[in-house]
Amino acid sequence: MSCLLMRESPMIIALNKEKTVYDGFITVLVRKASHLRSQLHCCWQMKRLLHGYQHIVKQHMSPADRINDSHYELVYYQEVALKSQPGCQSFSPPQYYSQLITEMEILGWDKLLFIDAEFRTLKLKAEDSAGRQHAIAVKLKSKYPTEAPEFSADLPVPLVIMWTSQSTLANVHSQFLLNVEALSEFWSVLDEIDEQTWVLEPEKPTKADSMRRIAIGNNVSIKVQIDPRHPKMLPECCLLGAEHVVTPLRNKLNANMHLWNPDCSVLQNMKDVLEIEFPSPTTHEKSSFSVECGICYSYRLESAIPDQVCNDPRCGQPFHQVCLYEWLRGLPTSRQSFSIVFGECPYCSKVIVNLITKTQQTHN
Repeated sequence: MSCLLMRESPMIIALNKEKTVYDGFITVLVRKASHLRSQLHCCWQMKRLLHGYQHIVKQHMSPADRINDSHYELVYYQEVALKSQPGCQSFSPPQYYSQLITEMEILGWDKLLFIDAEFRTLKLKAEDSAGRQHAIAVKLKSKYPTEAPEFSADLPVPLVIMWTSQSTLANVHSQFLLNVEALSEFWSVLDEIDEQTWVLEPEKPTKADSMRRIAIGNNVSIKVQIDPRHPKMLPECCLLGAEHVVTPLRNKLNANMHLWNPDCSVLQNMKDVLEIEFPSPTTHEKSSFSVECGICYSYRLESAIPDQVCNDPRCGQPFHQVCLYEWLRGLPTSRQSFSIVFGECPYCSKVIVNLITKTQQTHN
């Protein structure tokens, strides 16, 4: 009888050898309650909840040898009382928590990063073959495991988890590991870039980020978009900087594109195709490439860095796109053609061009 009681309500424990006194939590209200010689001792919140049901509870409070039945009746009346209260949160049956705890014991508590107070949202951690740490968020539904949970993870591709009514958290964890192992080469490519070059954007890349803006020189950089499914193939490339500097690099990229070798690393291929050596943390300070905007005098404006550069070789001053756009809008001599604004550089008064973003076009 006592084993059945504790299995149905795993958050209560016996306080004596005879197992006639129990203390702990029951799932309906999650408030402390205990039985003592067939008498109910509870907190004021439970007394308030059971107000109006006292005569029924007293009538069904039976001797200690039927304490398990009394427990079921107490839970039942609390559920009735809770349902009568507007806006009151419903709680899962005891079997829900028992199964969840059993599944975590099979998976291993060391895999649990987080669980909320309602036992609805979990975060499980996993380590891939390269030692990288990953996490998957699991949001359980009220009809778990019959109803599939919601899954989310920091990945550059959609997370694929197959679920049946027989699935468990261990199955989820195994499938998640397969997902991250399939992306191991992708992250290795980005790890090499992050370690051996100066990455300007993103400032703090996540595992879902597949773009890197790599410094080439002062006010010159290349933005590469790595394909998570085919990370060793030639990525999408966009050279940023003054035209007199970018044009020769763009010509080399177009002329040497056929030399790309998928058996070599992406970084080595880019060096060969562009015929350059990228500045690295061992050869250059990052401050060499962190030139402030010539209008707002800051390097980062929210998440943006200066990416508009005056094309005059004697100037080469960088600007944030939004700063330059607002500056040119205020000049009576500026003119606009479709999504391009032409005006004067704030520093050298030479012609400077600024591309208008879709958001700015909408506001206009």
